Amino acid sequence: MSDQDSSSQTEGEVEGEMDEEVDTELDGEGDRDETLRGSPALSLSSFSSSLRAVVRIKQKYRAMKKRRQEMALLGLGADGDPAGAPSKTSPKIFTFDGLTPFSSTMLSSSVPQKKKRRRRKGVLYPNRGRQRAPPKQEQSRAKYCLYLLFAIVFVQVYNAIENLDDHVLRYDLEGLEKTLRREVFGQQGAVDGLLSHLKDYLSTYVHNKPLVVSLHGPSGVGKSHLGRLLAGHFRSVVGETLVLQYYVLHHCPQEADALQCACDLAALISEMVKRAEEEEKIPLFVFDEAEHMHGEILDALLQLVASKQSNEYLNAVYLLLSNLGHAHVTKHMLHNSSSISTSNLVKELTPILRSSLEKLHPLWTEADVLPLGLLEKSHVMECFLDEMTREGFYPDHTNIERLAGEVGYYPEVGGHEYSKTGCKQVVAKVNLL
Repeated sequence: MSDQDSSSQTEGEVEGEMDEEVDTELDGEGDRDETLRGSPALSLSSFSSSLRAVVRIKQKYRAMKKRRQEMALLGLGADGDPAGAPSKTSPKIFTFDGLTPFSSTMLSSSVPQKKKRRRRKGVLYPNRGRQRAPPKQEQSRAKYCLYLLFAIVFVQVYNAIENLDDHVLRYDLEGLEKTLRREVFGQQGAVDGLLSHLKDYLSTYVHNKPLVVSLHGPSGVGKSHLGRLLAGHFRSVVGETLVLQYYVLHHCPQEADALQCACDLAALISEMVKRAEEEEKIPLFVFDEAEHMHGEILDALLQLVASKQSNEYLNAVYLLLSNLGHAHVTKHMLHNSSSISTSNLVKELTPILRSSLEKLHPLWTEADVLPLGLLEKSHVMECFLDEMTREGFYPDHTNIERLAGEVGYYPEVGGHEYSKTGCKQVVAKVNLL
């Protein structure tokens, strides 16, 4: 028997076996159909499923038969060997053991393979009833150090603010403000400026220069009275030994003694400053009638208030009272009486006075200049009322107005009647009553 006959015989046997299997399945389906027909409850769905099974088996058989024919045309045997090759003894059953890699490749290439799909990870949505807890993040220990730093800074700032309040309370600036506003008449701008400088300076004990304030104005406007009030207040808060009221015409009347007076004044100020440094207080030095100061005394003061001094000389308050520049104040107020006010007087006159004072001596370059304006007739009447109350006289308004009318005044301008001597003659006239 030739190889071709053997291959055809084998193919015939395979086909016969396949026909037998198909017939067997068909018989089984037929038997199942007969069983179903015999059953009382026959359904259309069971019949359609059986029919689909028969059609599927027939399609599978036709596909296998067609594949065998294609392999035979290519010259392959039943076992997948090329034509002319020696025959192999194989069992007469349908197996795929004898297929070569080429034939298995052909079979695999002819059968379509499904592509493997990457399995996508599903998106997890939290349930409405039970929320998914987020992953816990480890907290850094540096946070606690940062919180501690914030607490330390807060305590330091709070202590600094408390220290500022302690300094202000020590000098009782609220009481000083009430006293000045009650007993100084017509100089609200100068009083506000002086209190502002004192609050800024006395709120701390560390300074880079001493506080120097220079008050200027015509005679009788209240310069000496303001100096006495300030000196009396400081004596009550820092002590008698840390307050100095220096009157040039009293302490150094002779110009020939100016150099010795300057040395004595410098030694006295140094001693008081050292004592104040030991007690952690700020002393006050009031220089009245500063227009009569000699050049040597001004030079000595300039050396003391200069910012190049050591620390103990930086914690001090100097108050200079003089009528230098009074002509500028009088002229400005008489020519601008219609539009002048308390705040505008300080802003407009300060640069004018500073430029003229710096030409006299460099001491005023280190000072904060505050002008005091002319007093009106209403202010003079307040001075009479205050003095008569102090002396125990009955404050009769008619009598006060009569006394105020005896004081000399400038011609009325802009609805204002300014006094030439201010309140300087008030004490003398009250004593004559």
